[in-house]
Amino acid sequence: MDPSVSTGENTGSNENNSQESESESESNNNRSDALGKALSTMLANVIKDFDSKAQDTLNSQDKLNSAIDRLTRELDQLLEDAPLPFIMQHAAKISGVRKRVSSLNSVLKSIQHRVDNIDRLLSVGMLQGKTTMDSSSQH
Repeated sequence: MDPSVSTGENTGSNENNSQESESESESNNNRSDALGKALSTMLANVIKDFDSKAQDTLNSQDKLNSAIDRLTRELDQLLEDAPLPFIMQHAAKISGVRKRVSSLNSVLKSIQHRVDNIDRLLSVGMLQGKTTMDSSSQH
């Protein structure tokens, strides 16, 4: 067999392998992009749902806090009118509940701020990742 003939066949074969490799690489990039977009969309929906529920919880806590404040004022008025030991005992209980609700509300607000910060960091990371992916796919 002539060596130049076999070399020619190998060169053609190498070109085909190179084209197939590039095609597979592009296909993998497209799959990765599609998977990334799907995950990003799913996470965005989960975060929006969580934010909505967290906001509803904060609103509910604010309403509860307002109602407890109103009841405390009414109870204080009752105490001024008739300072009975029974009423004073319940006033102390309501005051304790008010303090616990206020503390819980503070913790929930702190958690909401942390979640907002995480959401912001993820958004920035996704934008940077998308920019990096876009610039690498253009090359």
